Amino acid sequence: MGDKLENCRRGIAAVAEHPEMILKSQARFYKTAPVGYTEQDWFVNTAVGVTTTLLPKVLLTEIQTIQTAIGRKRSAIRFGPRILDLDILLYGEETLQLENLTIPHPRMHLRRFVLQPLCDLAPDLIHPVLKKSMKTLLQELNPDEQPVEVMDV
Repeated sequence: MGDKLENCRRGIAAVAEHPEMILKSQARFYKTAPVGYTEQDWFVNTAVGVTTTLLPKVLLTEIQTIQTAIGRKRSAIRFGPRILDLDILLYGEETLQLENLTIPHPRMHLRRFVLQPLCDLAPDLIHPVLKKSMKTLLQELNPDEQPVEVMDV
């Protein structure tokens, strides 16, 4: 919602400014078709690589705080429009299953808008559960579904 690209930039800047997160890399920005709830405008997506000493549950709390500070409010529509959505996709090679946090992200391997930016950063990175590279997971998706477009920014 709003200025999507600017919202992403603000979220990334907040992560980079956090005293316990070090921004290591950033993928290109992509304009991406919605998945799940499709009656909405396209999204802007990217991926970042971060080094942190925060434990996953604390990291989740911190990124939720960033989202709220930028203006995100909870919606009744799952996968609906939002100002900013920061997700923990991977945490090293760890796997974790908590009530409100699953690592690796449980749907990342099904989503071109996740895998395409991840392939910008680390195409050979191995999914800790599926034991396949990000590039292989991306290639396994139907090329006619979930369109993504590189943004010229």
